[in-house]
Amino acid sequence: MNRDTHALTPSSARFRFYEELNDFLPREHRKKECEYRFSANPSIKDTIEALGVPHSEIDVILVNGKSVGFDYRLQEGDCVSVYPVFETFDITPIQRLHPEPLRRTAFIVDGTAGRLVRNLRLLGLDTADGAVLSEREMVHTALQEKRIILTRNRKLLKHGGVTRGYWLRDADPDRQLEAVIHRFQLENRLSPFSRCTVCNGLLASVSREAVSAQVPERSLAAFTEYRECGGCGRVYWKGSHYERMCHWLQQLGFDRQLQRT
Repeated sequence: MNRDTHALTPSSARFRFYEELNDFLPREHRKKECEYRFSANPSIKDTIEALGVPHSEIDVILVNGKSVGFDYRLQEGDCVSVYPVFETFDITPIQRLHPEPLRRTAFIVDGTAGRLVRNLRLLGLDTADGAVLSEREMVHTALQEKRIILTRNRKLLKHGGVTRGYWLRDADPDRQLEAVIHRFQLENRLSPFSRCTVCNGLLASVSREAVSAQVPERSLAAFTEYRECGGCGRVYWKGSHYERMCHWLQQLGFDRQLQRT
């Protein structure tokens, strides 16, 4: 973790990253204290990001046992401990580097994890699709709508305007979904088939007569329960696609959540 400079007398500090923050570090520097060499007095935020860890995944920094903010200037001999975001824990009086935990969990997903959008919506989670947005637009939308950015792009999470974000470690969509559910402890907040997978709108029960013009005659004859999206008007019913989705969710271990649908 050394970063030697051209200064005649470089300073050094010791860093230790905890839990999932180690995913951003070279394997040889994970889960142990490492030396960092520097000149002048860089901000601790810039230093941490130079080591590869996005500031948006950090909630607490302790320097020599004292809680500090991102504007702290690194000093010779500092011993730095860096902890990930604790979304669900009250750690007062430690100085948290992000606002209070979100009471409404909502996401925005960029183009690096397109299939995750549909999968999160399928579980009833408020998820915006940011695939066509620029980096600036993504950050602006996340701030305005209080959404957590989900991405495979580490650089995006280092953007100065990002307050909450999560780097998706795995490229597999199923593993991404499981990681997000567990990371934000959403197991008891899932509501499968309650949200439109196309536009993110909420679904409401409607009569067969109300949607008869939108549903094939064969399906009208076979099913009695229908839901309609309040956003785009798309109609859903429990056909073969529903059965496949139930089987998929059961394979992922969400059997209990399905019992509420």
